[in-house]
Amino acid sequence: MFEYKFVRVELSPFRRRPKQDYQAIVAEHARQGSRLVQIFAPATGGDGAAMYFELILEKQASSS
Repeated sequence: MFEYKFVRVELSPFRRRPKQDYQAIVAEHARQGSRLVQIFAPATGGDGAAMYFELILEKQASSS
């Protein structure tokens, strides 16, 4: 079984650049045993461009 985590990364409104270092986010989660599954941009603004994207991370569920 797997656990999933969704991390939202906001984009700046004018330049559409990430406000956070998404590579650092992925690397930190990888050190904690997760892997990047997908990057998803679900929301769009009035101009049709994404307002944020989500990193979808997966890791093996701990058996309790």
